[in-house]
Amino acid sequence: MKFSGIGGQAVMEGVMMRNGNDYAIAVRLSDGSIHVDKKKTKGQEGIWYKIPIIRGICSFVSSLVIGMSTLMDSASYFEEEEPKVLTEEEKKKKEKQDKAEMTGTLLFSIVLALVIFLLIPYYFSRFVGRFVDSTTLMALIEGIFRILIFVVYVKAISCMEDIKRVFMYHGAEHKCINCIEHGLPLTVENVRKSSRQHKRCGTSFLLFVLIISVVVFMFIRFDSPVLQLVCRLLLIPLIAGVSYEFIRLAGRSENPLVQILSKPGLWLQNLTTSEPDDAMIEVGMASVEAVFDWKKFQEENKECFDEV
Repeated sequence: MKFSGIGGQAVMEGVMMRNGNDYAIAVRLSDGSIHVDKKKTKGQEGIWYKIPIIRGICSFVSSLVIGMSTLMDSASYFEEEEPKVLTEEEKKKKEKQDKAEMTGTLLFSIVLALVIFLLIPYYFSRFVGRFVDSTTLMALIEGIFRILIFVVYVKAISCMEDIKRVFMYHGAEHKCINCIEHGLPLTVENVRKSSRQHKRCGTSFLLFVLIISVVVFMFIRFDSPVLQLVCRLLLIPLIAGVSYEFIRLAGRSENPLVQILSKPGLWLQNLTTSEPDDAMIEVGMASVEAVFDWKKFQEENKECFDEV
């Protein structure tokens, strides 16, 4: 396996792939055709992207914004059967509305996540504290409860029909990347037999954030609930940065210890990915080829693949 540097996510009826500052959204339209839209994001060559942990925080924020934006872009392809022709003024107005909607949705999602994964577990642990004397044990119970909420949440949404299809496209995304990084030509047949699990997946990242938070929050001890929550909130970016460094290492390393530590995230991906059909695989391939020259990558790393 050879690190390629590409990553992505599933969107509505499609796949987004990102390579450096370039990213592409490939969507299967209602008429059966594949629409590919290639875009650029702001550069990641600044000093902040070179400092360990800090680069993880920056990358996480960037991925969050691009991820939400591409989800909304993909959904827009199915809003109208016959899109209206807009004037320049109407286009600018629509862009402003779209940005406002994306900002509102992003803020709402963040607040909701904080309530579900920070407030509820914290107050649950305080309730348990009536029966437990050890603050360390309380913190451990809180952390386990937080992870349990996350797993139950993922399992619950995986039962929704629309999300089932998103998870199938998520599987197509992973399979395409695994196919390339294992030196196989990017064909439907090769992608189909590739793994739908990948160590650099966002699912693994989120689980690792939760696991690290269990350890870190054990050392946050204030009598004031407000100080407890504020301190934990301020530490979330740091935890995200550390988690990013591990995921980054996992994508490049075959170290046995790294492999073991990656197992929980890979297991959880069984819930967030499903086997895609060939039509979905084709969408994933189209997204890859829009931003990444996989033939050049495999040719340059031919010796690495020959050794496997």
